[in-house]
Amino acid sequence: MEEQHQQKETNRYSIIIPTYNERLNVALIIYLVFKHLKDIDFEIIVVDDGSPDGTQDIVKQLQKVYGEDRILLRARPKKLGLGTAYIHGLKHASGNFVVIMDADLSHHPKYLPNFIRKQAETGASIVTGTRYVNGGGVHGWNLMRKLTSRGANVLAQTFLWPGVSDLTGSFRLYKRSVLEDVINSCVSKGYVFQMEMIVRASRKGYHIEEVPITFVDRVYGSSKLGGSEIVEYLKGLVYLLVTT
Repeated sequence: MEEQHQQKETNRYSIIIPTYNERLNVALIIYLVFKHLKDIDFEIIVVDDGSPDGTQDIVKQLQKVYGEDRILLRARPKKLGLGTAYIHGLKHASGNFVVIMDADLSHHPKYLPNFIRKQAETGASIVTGTRYVNGGGVHGWNLMRKLTSRGANVLAQTFLWPGVSDLTGSFRLYKRSVLEDVINSCVSKGYVFQMEMIVRASRKGYHIEEVPITFVDRVYGSSKLGGSEIVEYLKGLVYLLVTT
C-alpha cells in the first residue's frame, strides 16, 4: 500500500490541450481540470495555433491565477495540424505521463481520475476514453453525426482489428515514452490521426485499456469536422490497411 502511495506521488501528468479559437472554452476546461485533479501532480500545456479570437490572452490571464509553472502557453504562429501540436507540446512536457484532450469541453475532465486509476491498476501503456462500451455515450449529436462516427469505427474494427472499441476518440492517457514512440510512426493528419495513433500502438504490442466516457458536442464554437475530413478518414483507412 505504501509502495502504491509512493508511486502515485512520483507520477506527473502533462495535459496537452491544442487550441484554435477556444476563447470561450479554455478558461472552463482549465478550471475543471484543477477541480478534478486536486491531489495529482500535473501541468497543462496549451498549444495554441495563432488563434485570432484572443485565446492566448485568456490563457495568460489564467497563468496569473494558477501560475506559469502549472499552465504553460506554447503558441505557434498558425494552424499546423493536430499531430504536430502534440509533438510541440511533448517537447515542453515534464511529466512521465501525457494526457491529450480537446479544449471544446467535449472531453470532461471529471473522467481524468478514472484514466489515472485504470492505468495504476493495470499498468497500461495507454488508457483511451471510449463512447462505445457500457457506460459510454454521445450527447448533442444528430443522427447523421452518430451514424458517421459509428460507421467510421465499425469500418476500422472490421478491417484493422485493433482491439479497441473507439478508434477516432481523442481523449487519452499515454506513458510518455509510448506516446513519443507512437507519434513518430504516424503520418496522418486531421480526423485520421487519432485512429493511426491507436492502431500503430496496438500493432507495436502496447497494453491498451479503455474507460467509458460520454462525449458532449462542443459547448461554444462550431465543429471542425466536415465532409473533407470524412474523405480523409476513408483515405487514411486504406493507408493503414496497406501499411500496418
